[in-house]
Amino acid sequence: MKQTFSVIVLTCYLALRITAFPHLEKNTLQDLIKREAGPQGCPFARDAAQQKKKRQLGFDPVAQHVSTTGEHAFVAPNLAAGDKRGPCPGLNALANHGYLPHNGIAPATTIIQAVTEVYGMAIDLAAFLAQYGTAFDGDAVSLTPGYSIGGPSALGGILGGTGILRTPSGLTGSHNNYEADTSSTRGDLYLAGNNDLLQMDPFHQYYDALLDDTPAPEQYSALFRFRQGRFNDSIENNPYFFFPQFAGVLVAPAGYAFPPAMMSNKSAQYPQGYLDKETFKSFFAVSGEPGSFTYQPGYERIPDNFYKRAVGDEYSIPDYLADVLQFARQDPRLLSIGGNTGTPNTFTGISLTDFTHGVYNSATLAQGNNLQCFTFQLIQAEAPGLLTGVYEDVTQALGDLFQEIDGALDGLGCPQLEAVDSSFYGRYPGYGKTGAA
Repeated sequence: MKQTFSVIVLTCYLALRITAFPHLEKNTLQDLIKREAGPQGCPFARDAAQQKKKRQLGFDPVAQHVSTTGEHAFVAPNLAAGDKRGPCPGLNALANHGYLPHNGIAPATTIIQAVTEVYGMAIDLAAFLAQYGTAFDGDAVSLTPGYSIGGPSALGGILGGTGILRTPSGLTGSHNNYEADTSSTRGDLYLAGNNDLLQMDPFHQYYDALLDDTPAPEQYSALFRFRQGRFNDSIENNPYFFFPQFAGVLVAPAGYAFPPAMMSNKSAQYPQGYLDKETFKSFFAVSGEPGSFTYQPGYERIPDNFYKRAVGDEYSIPDYLADVLQFARQDPRLLSIGGNTGTPNTFTGISLTDFTHGVYNSATLAQGNNLQCFTFQLIQAEAPGLLTGVYEDVTQALGDLFQEIDGALDGLGCPQLEAVDSSFYGRYPGYGKTGAA
């Protein structure tokens, strides 16, 4: 069963790798994504019939069970010997249970397989995130492209491409390109001094905000005040706070949305999941009780008797964007590119109208497909310049990522964004503070 599932995942993903597999049909994965996403032209405005179908999927204890025994039994990382663990607790747990290489350096294909198999993430979201992390924080020109889920590594193989001009940073060194301020459980990089270690105060706030005996979607809804509070904390305390479009607007919300969506335990009683507090602590390497919590870095663990999302209810790009917009409609600042201008409480947003030469504006960013169109098009516009000096051939390095983006944008009818005015970034001292502390 597991082997068959893995073959299906990799076959779907590799359908876009035309250069390696020219006999495969280019649109196979894109067609699959469209079927997952819903009606063409508005993928995250699901019709009522599809939503009803998703709610009626029920619970299958065989298909949804996630193994934590045998080859997937928990094995603690040897951090002193070089095992990598980083800011993403979900990836750390996968490495500790053998779904990713135990050293924390993984091919993109393995990451895609692991997150779909264990968490029920949809292939569209899994492939996009894996390819983005590979291009920006790993090695996209290796024979086995991938990245470190923690810090830089001198290990060869995955990170052994000859066309890369510097040591890949890994996710720990991804500040402002993948990881950003306002994290749910990590500190702002230039306040905490690191971005990969859990900070107990926000963890405790998250823990307290989780509603008991409540379905996961309602648990997520109840996190809004906590999410808003973390955003305000960065404004009020971090002179270098910067909120970029991808790492901030699009990725930072994952720390709030992903645990209820994919770390919640599914059951007959809670087919959409329920994130109980013991499960929450396990995934975040925390033990003990409120007031005496203990955090053991790198020891994130999949709890025993864990059940992922139902087959057919995988967490997709449309699902995630709907979660992002749910909070952003309550506080539009959460869609603002901007930051403090050198001192606390000076948050200033960039005018999207000026930034995009009139193609987008803040008033309509939360409408229709605009958020997905703008975010992905901005990556296409800015990535070549950002990765100049990282790869000998930037076009080659971005090939797989841009293929994923083209698939995600296909059929949405996006307005054409040719370029943006990056001069606006100059007012934010935090914009240039990338990488790791």
